[in-house]
Amino acid sequence: MLSSCFRVEDLPAKPRIEFRSFTLFDSTDILGNDIKAGKLTFYFEDGDGDIGIYDPDGSSADTTNLFFTLFRKENGVFTEVADDDVLKPSHYRIPYLEPIGQNDILKGTIDITMLYYFYSNDDTLRYRFFLKDRSEHFSNVDSTCVIVLGDYGTFPR
Repeated sequence: MLSSCFRVEDLPAKPRIEFRSFTLFDSTDILGNDIKAGKLTFYFEDGDGDIGIYDPDGSSADTTNLFFTLFRKENGVFTEVADDDVLKPSHYRIPYLEPIGQNDILKGTIDITMLYYFYSNDDTLRYRFFLKDRSEHFSNVDSTCVIVLGDYGTFPR
């Protein structure tokens, strides 16, 4: 009887994302080199629960489902970087996620780690990003806060 009192949540099939924070910290790569790393945290929700790519054998031609545009601050203005910029992010892939239970809704937070090998402490960046679900629905586009690579710590919206 109690379960009939709860309202079933209904969300659109198109995913929605929301930037939460960006954290800069020192790290070490797999070869032992000191590098700078950044962790992007964002919230997501998807009404039909089809986030992520399932590809156990690596045969899928579609391997990217999280897309970034990088902007650098130059002369006080943020400008989109060229394709050959050393800080331009590579392709990202959110792994296959599957809802549990009767409701198809997926929601939660995702953390993405970005590694910076070649940078200046004065580099000032901002990312714009969006994701694509398995039904080819594109989320809204959101932006990070301003990121200064010489700083450390967590920077919220």
